[in-house]
Amino acid sequence: MDLKKVEDAIKLLLEGLGEDTEREGLKDTPVRVAKMYEELLSGREESAKEHLLKTFNAPTGELVIEKDIAFSSLCEHHLMPFFGKIAIAYIPNGKVVGLSKLARVVEVYARRLQLQERMTEEICSAVYRYLKPIGVMVICEAEHTCMTARGIKKVGSKTLSYSVKGDMPESMRANIFNLIR
Repeated sequence: MDLKKVEDAIKLLLEGLGEDTEREGLKDTPVRVAKMYEELLSGREESAKEHLLKTFNAPTGELVIEKDIAFSSLCEHHLMPFFGKIAIAYIPNGKVVGLSKLARVVEVYARRLQLQERMTEEICSAVYRYLKPIGVMVICEAEHTCMTARGIKKVGSKTLSYSVKGDMPESMRANIFNLIR
């Protein structure tokens, strides 16, 4: 990320909004905003693979669910936050991953300019590709500030998206939805 370009762009934005960029409250705003974007978009520099390589033997093929993984991301359409929770359910194929690693995978994809639907798919694909479970299902429920703070202003509305890879029978999918509620 070119922090200087981001700083310059924020200064231009403030000027375009009619603000005095030299007043006390705004003088350092371009630098602060550039650093904020560097943090919020840090997932572009990471790969989910590094988090999913360390596995442990698991003799059972029973379902594993990690739910309520909180995240926040930036919508690529309006550069406004969306936030919510993700559940990752998978059927191990002899291997499981440390639970914190699933949360780290969520962060890899949430810390990018995103669409909720794409993020859900990317997380599911990464878990399936690198952990190699029998099946995986990722469910994402999020609130988008581009719908709650502007536009239609429907506070509390949520969007649900999910993705499935591998062998995840319909009956098990329904059971996963019930278990995460």
